[in-house]
Amino acid sequence: MHIDKASSADIPALSELLSVLFAQEEEFTPDLEAQAQGLAHIIDKPEVGAVLVAREGGQILGMVSLLFTVSTALGGRVAWLEDMVVSAQARGAGLGSELLAQAISLARAQGCKRITLLTDRANEAAQRFYRQQGFAASSMVPMRLALE
Repeated sequence: MHIDKASSADIPALSELLSVLFAQEEEFTPDLEAQAQGLAHIIDKPEVGAVLVAREGGQILGMVSLLFTVSTALGGRVAWLEDMVVSAQARGAGLGSELLAQAISLARAQGCKRITLLTDRANEAAQRFYRQQGFAASSMVPMRLALE
């Protein structure tokens, strides 16, 4: 198994993998076309972010995406962990931990001072996983305004 940056050729497989993630989240519905557009935007513009892919034998087993922005509170670059998913058959073998470690290393190499992410309130397994990796709950409350 190896982890590297995704390419445009990976977008169909990554879109399918994101459908697995979005099917289990309360706020999102899988949409292969929208997912492909979002992935292409990140992959084609490295200043926007990066998508890391875990592969074994040519098959994509997991992915994590980071988006870059600036925090005025911290006075510098920060990352948003937008998506992370490991295929069902590859879970439990440490792949998620390795993907996240690589994403953290990439964020550090990009000069990021913080990584922020969201999980579903009901997804206690994801929250436990992220806590084990050093993430802590924030006192901030996420709020959204849909513009479409």
